[in-house]
Amino acid sequence: MDFRYTPEDEVFRDKVKAFLKKTFPENEAPPEGQIEAYRTYQRRLFDGGFAGIRFKKIYGGQEGTMMQEIILSEETAPYAERWGGGMNTIGHGMAGHTINVAGTEEQKEFFIPKLLDGSHIWCQGFSEPDAGSDAASIITSAVPDGDDYVVNGQKIWTSAGHLADWCLLTVRTRQDGPKHKGITFLLMDMKAPGVEVRPIAQITGEGEFNEVFMKDVRIPQTMRVGKENEGWYITLTTLAFERAMGDLNLANSMMRFHRRMIDMAKTIKRSGKPVLADNDIRQKIAETYTKLLALKINGYRNLDNALRGGTPGPQGSIGALMGQKTLNPKMTELAMEIQGPYHQLVEGSPGAISDGRFQYAYLRAKGNTIEAGTTEILRNIIGERVLGLPKDAARAAAK
Repeated sequence: MDFRYTPEDEVFRDKVKAFLKKTFPENEAPPEGQIEAYRTYQRRLFDGGFAGIRFKKIYGGQEGTMMQEIILSEETAPYAERWGGGMNTIGHGMAGHTINVAGTEEQKEFFIPKLLDGSHIWCQGFSEPDAGSDAASIITSAVPDGDDYVVNGQKIWTSAGHLADWCLLTVRTRQDGPKHKGITFLLMDMKAPGVEVRPIAQITGEGEFNEVFMKDVRIPQTMRVGKENEGWYITLTTLAFERAMGDLNLANSMMRFHRRMIDMAKTIKRSGKPVLADNDIRQKIAETYTKLLALKINGYRNLDNALRGGTPGPQGSIGALMGQKTLNPKMTELAMEIQGPYHQLVEGSPGAISDGRFQYAYLRAKGNTIEAGTTEILRNIIGERVLGLPKDAARAAAK
């Protein structure tokens, strides 16, 4: 594996840097409101020719390379953080690629340009109250009626559901036979009659996750992706895209958090001494950074596989377990330890360090251990599908 960028890649990086510096000047504040800031950010990327790097030009893309996409992700990261560019990760990381691979030509022509220019925000309707990590156990029903499906049911833990325009939706269209063979994959308009979204109050004080209720919602059959009752295979494709390039992006994001944590630690004293003089704290900072490098190297391994023509597979679960499920919660706990008694002061409290940014990250990290597959589920995937270990007796009996 060669970690060096080609001269052409470096030319592209310089081009991206110049564009970002000109298009998002430091003295310009993003528009008020999360959605408006994101749409402005994404539209500028689109107009500048830096959206949809690997999509076809007929859909508004650039027909570029995966390395260019990685470079763009690295360089835009601080701008996306300030402008809310990461709020549509389901759209850019899952919906667009799924439609591009499995959608009809009409779906590609309609949805991909509107994703790339910021017009559409997406959410994912897979999980249900009794179907979390076991995504094949859904009971939300879709009954054919003329040119439509009539959908009834409930989804839960729908990230950004209260902001989304469209939803990747799994429904049950057949009751008999193996549960994974009766699933159909639909694209649902979140503004359609009969769709009700209820934000769920979280420990962070936000309502990022949602319940979505569907009562007699009519979805045109032209919004079906793939064949009826074969949506499980589309679902696997979507989940694979979710983790295909996630390790590198996650590692870069977590490294920015790590740098901010060190900068924060430089400003804190305990008993008149800098907290960084504490050998235990220094050891923990070094340990987390070493694990971050391991996460990034694993991301490069996945990238190398993709560049050689490989497809996303169960190996993507390794990075999710290493980073999101394990290391991120540990880093946020370390940030709280560094702050000492001040870690109890949240945003808006007098004396709160960094205005409670690290407290928010600590509370939000609790959700990391559950979302996109629990820690236990990921360990099972790695054990069975990567290491080739046998299923335990209980799991085998459950099947």
